[in-house]
Amino acid sequence: MLTIVGCFSNTHKESVEDSLNFYPPTPKNVPKKEFRRIYNAAEAFYDSALLRTGFNGQFLVAKGGTIIIEKYYGKQFISTGDSINEHTPFHIASTSKTLTGGAILKLWEQGKLSLDDSLTKYFPGFPYPTITIKMLLTQRSGLPGYNRFEKKPDWDFEKIVSNQDMLNYIIKYKPHCDHAPGKAFQYSNTNFALLALIIEKVSGKSYGEFMKETFFIPLQMNDTYVYTHADSARALPSYNWRGQKEAYTFLDEIYGDKNIYSTVHDLLKWDQALYSASFFKPATLEAAYTPYSNEKKGINNYGLGWRMKVYPDEKKIIYHNGWWHGNNSCFQRLIQDSATIIVLGNRFNRNIYHCNKMANIFASYDEEDGTEE
Repeated sequence: MLTIVGCFSNTHKESVEDSLNFYPPTPKNVPKKEFRRIYNAAEAFYDSALLRTGFNGQFLVAKGGTIIIEKYYGKQFISTGDSINEHTPFHIASTSKTLTGGAILKLWEQGKLSLDDSLTKYFPGFPYPTITIKMLLTQRSGLPGYNRFEKKPDWDFEKIVSNQDMLNYIIKYKPHCDHAPGKAFQYSNTNFALLALIIEKVSGKSYGEFMKETFFIPLQMNDTYVYTHADSARALPSYNWRGQKEAYTFLDEIYGDKNIYSTVHDLLKWDQALYSASFFKPATLEAAYTPYSNEKKGINNYGLGWRMKVYPDEKKIIYHNGWWHGNNSCFQRLIQDSATIIVLGNRFNRNIYHCNKMANIFASYDEEDGTEE
């Protein structure tokens, strides 16, 4: 168990609180005392939880869209290559789901699909007629993760597979569902890989093209892209905690659930767009942030492409973590406090997920570990 609350107190930094040589300039829209308190606490987390545990990546904390602190550490290829900077895109793994879910919600707002549509409307021969788009978004379809599919002649663990290959497998082999559709929450990457195919079917564009036109260009997410095999030369590899390069696997080109590369700056732009009524309708965001899996007691839940923690006082943390090979991501949105915490890394580091503890810098939240994708 990592304890970091005590690290938020740093007497040395408090003693030099008025030194302009220590602190960056105070942003105009954040009071100096608040800025320095957040800065101290965030830097203490960065120093204790990340730097001391082999961190290689990007770190950012913002308040009201204003960056309080940002840090970049390491080399793009761990021991060689250029230093990591604000323009270095990282594989954000399952944090990609927030954007895939956003794309579906855009199409829903435009009247091009209904969340209650059966998947048979888009995929003839799909063997589960009661599974809907909403069940995919809320992780309630019951479909098993594609990483659990059995080896078959056309799914042989050696040949790189695509989203379409995954769909063909489902139609042909009818893998057993973990539970009846809509009955319970069951996290599955298959859900969002299927959503990517629905985006392509409805829009008539590739997933990458649609995401670029709908989000990356309008929001000026200039360092963000959807990975394809053509990007293999420029995409950062990932590493295990020992710094050994992770192997490329036959599942690495499936997208929608993963395979967006981005930066902390670009994800902050995505975060800020979600506060704008001109980008999504308020009713759409209300639906996205509604908890849909209430079978079990507790604060953890899932909305439409978002994980969330729902507290008894009605506060929520809207977030999504990511984990694929050695890539880790943490994207926390404290909406009531207008605060954002983003950590990206390409050397496996479980402590990245402890960024949920940093919510207590802004208000009183619990300190449960959040190690899920």
